[in-house]
Amino acid sequence: MDADRISIAQTCVEAAHDASLSFPEIVGRLIAAGFESYTVDYRANTQTCYMPDSDHVTLAMPPSAGSIAPALDAQEVDRLVRWAQSNPADYTYAAFCAKAKAAGCAGYLVSFLGRRVVYFGRTAETHVEHFPD
Repeated sequence: MDADRISIAQTCVEAAHDASLSFPEIVGRLIAAGFESYTVDYRANTQTCYMPDSDHVTLAMPPSAGSIAPALDAQEVDRLVRWAQSNPADYTYAAFCAKAKAAGCAGYLVSFLGRRVVYFGRTAETHVEHFPD
């Protein structure tokens, strides 16, 4: 992967954690750079960004607090997504990550092509959220 795309992906990972860009802004930058999806893995503290030709870059993320609950609580993940989308004063991505892990989320896959996010648990339970219109 070329250095410019790696730099864009790294900037987006950092921006999620320091709140310098919103989720829609991050998605826009990744799409403009040609990425088609990315996966966040809370167990490995990584984010992998994928190009259509399977080229990819895996970047370290700051570890989030807490541990991953044994079972995915889809209702709680749905509530957390709504919380994040409303962007209240108390929202941070770090808090979202910690709460998602407590709800049993081991990670998630963001598909720009499919306009959805698939949250998954330790035993491969899933919860699908479609991008808002």
